[in-house]
Amino acid sequence: MKLSYTVFLLLNFLSLYDCNDAAQGCMDKHRVMGILRQMEKFLKGQEIRFTEGLRIMKSKLTNLQNSVSKLPQADQSSSQSSCPPLVAPAHGRKFGSKYLVGHEVHFTCSQGYRMIGPGTRVCQENSTWSGVSVVCKDVSVCASNPCQNAGTCVEALNQYKCTCPHNWSGSQCQYQTQTAPPEWSVMNDPAFSRKPRCAKVDRAQQCSCDAGFHMSGTSDNSICQDVNECEVYKAERGGPLCGHACVNVPGSYHCSCPTGYKLLADARSCEDVDECLIQQHNCSRGTTCINTGGGFQCVNPECPSSHGNASYVKTSPFQCERNPCPMESRSCPFAAKTISYHYLSLPSNLRTPATLFRMATATAPGRPGPDSLRFGIAGGGDARSMFVMQRSDRQTGELILVQPLRGPQELSVEVEMSEYADRTFQAKHLARVNLLISPYEF
Repeated sequence: MKLSYTVFLLLNFLSLYDCNDAAQGCMDKHRVMGILRQMEKFLKGQEIRFTEGLRIMKSKLTNLQNSVSKLPQADQSSSQSSCPPLVAPAHGRKFGSKYLVGHEVHFTCSQGYRMIGPGTRVCQENSTWSGVSVVCKDVSVCASNPCQNAGTCVEALNQYKCTCPHNWSGSQCQYQTQTAPPEWSVMNDPAFSRKPRCAKVDRAQQCSCDAGFHMSGTSDNSICQDVNECEVYKAERGGPLCGHACVNVPGSYHCSCPTGYKLLADARSCEDVDECLIQQHNCSRGTTCINTGGGFQCVNPECPSSHGNASYVKTSPFQCERNPCPMESRSCPFAAKTISYHYLSLPSNLRTPATLFRMATATAPGRPGPDSLRFGIAGGGDARSMFVMQRSDRQTGELILVQPLRGPQELSVEVEMSEYADRTFQAKHLARVNLLISPYEF
């Protein structure tokens, strides 16, 4: 295209000459054509050399691309997505030989050594390992410093001995050697004394006591005295060691319960024995056994004597009903229609407020019941201030203890329920609640 364009320009240039005008001295046509052929050969040679140069450059570029494509891709990715090698810790082993991203290496320590650091490390995308280097440290029985009060720990086969300084003794140098026994030590009873167990360690005699005993006396004349756990526990104020009583025995202790109670499976708590349920009572015929905290009572409540025109008959061991009232009596219908007797066994210092008793109406089938009820405390003397009577729902009233009671003692309180229909009094029911309060808080 460049050659043809050049020839075209030359022809247009030569055509500017008017060869018919002799005065201008026009060039010979053959001469002009000769010049043009030379120029065309020159340009064609330049074009050939230019094309050859392009071919050589394209060939070199192709060879360079082939060389680059043949480079090992796996090595390149490996250098970019792998972590440096890891070595096993001293006194330990390494599991795992691949260090590519996502692979794990695990470590363990030999027997007698414990691992410090993560047991597993993962190769991360930034070519670093997770966690820190693992170290296997020697496990020593003395590493936990078991010897107290500046005692020196001496290791033996899977065990240790404490070399105690002056005035200290015990397997861990925990007892101070003294001539005056502590308050929690039992000294006067020979059954609470033991000879120490002694052995020579590194040419020095070391003595120790059995569990539940402590070293007393001098280093030359020592003896193991019983530790009174009951007194120690009181001094530490850690709460009740036993539910009732703690009994110290040589090297240990046990809990006991008062008469009428039994020790539970935890060897600390006490539970009341129900003598009535297991037939361990001496109630005569005609009386009823009532279980109390630590004992029992034989009861046979009596109906109140006739008063005015009201008289009662016993319809069950714990209930009396009023006989029909005479037609002419005005006071009899206002006397209690029913009187029931209830016995409750309570622990001492019961947490208040506590609901003790509920009272509700019962209507015979086919008969209309009362449309309103009223509840109240009818009797109880000075003890009335310890209780309140309140309605829990439309048909039920509750007797609630509002002050704690200490035993042993017995209290009696009377609660009443009055029935009304169309605001007219219908009947009254009385319940006598007898509280039997144990001297114990369980």
